[in-house]
Amino acid sequence: MTITITAFESSPDRGRGLARDMRVRWALEEVGRPYAVELVSFKAMKEPAYLALQPFGQIPVYREGDLTLFETGAIVFHLARHNKGLLPDEPNARARAITWMFAALNTVEPPIIEREQSHYTVGEKPWFPELLAVLDERARARLQQLSDHLGNADWLDGDFSAADLLMVLVLRRIEGDGILEKFPNLCAYVARGEARPAYQRAYAAQRQVFVGRTSARQS
Repeated sequence: MTITITAFESSPDRGRGLARDMRVRWALEEVGRPYAVELVSFKAMKEPAYLALQPFGQIPVYREGDLTLFETGAIVFHLARHNKGLLPDEPNARARAITWMFAALNTVEPPIIEREQSHYTVGEKPWFPELLAVLDERARARLQQLSDHLGNADWLDGDFSAADLLMVLVLRRIEGDGILEKFPNLCAYVARGEARPAYQRAYAAQRQVFVGRTSARQS
C-alpha cells in the first residue's frame, strides 16, 4: 500500500529540516518504505476536509490504506513497530527505546519549544529578557540531564533507534542558540544523526520543497 504524508506547501522553517514531517520522512527512509507527499497550504489545513484527518490542523498526516494517523510520535512508533530497524528485538531494550521516545517528546522537547515560541509570542514585551533568562535555564537544565545520561555513548541506549531519531530532531531546534553548544557530547550526537544516509535523504527531500518553490517564484 502506498504511504502518503502531508507537508507544508510553504514551510516556515525555510527548508531547514525543522518541520515535523521531517520526523516521519526520516523514519520512512530508515526502514526503506517509499512514500508520497501531499503539500498543503495553511488555508487548507484549517478547512473541514483536512481537520477530519488532523483535528488540530497540523502536519503531518500519515495515510496507508484505510489507516490515517497524526502526531509524529505515534506515526514513528507505528513505523517502528511494523518495520525492522527502528526498535530493538530484545523485549527489555525495546521497552527502553520506547521510553526514550516518550522522553524526547514529553520531557526534552517542551522547554525547547517554550523557549522557541516565546520569541514570537512575547518577544516585544519589555520583560522578555527576564523571561528568556528563565527559559534558557530550564532548557539548559534539561540538556544537562540528557548530556549526563548520554556521556560518551553514541546513542541513547545501545544501537540507534526511533528514540534517537526523535531526540536528534528535538535537539536540532535549539542548534545555534549557544545553549546546545555548551554540551559537546550532545552536539556530536546530533552530528551522528545528521550523518546517517537516511537522514540526509529525508533532509534533501524536505528541502527540495522549499528550493523548488523559491525557484518557481524567481522564474
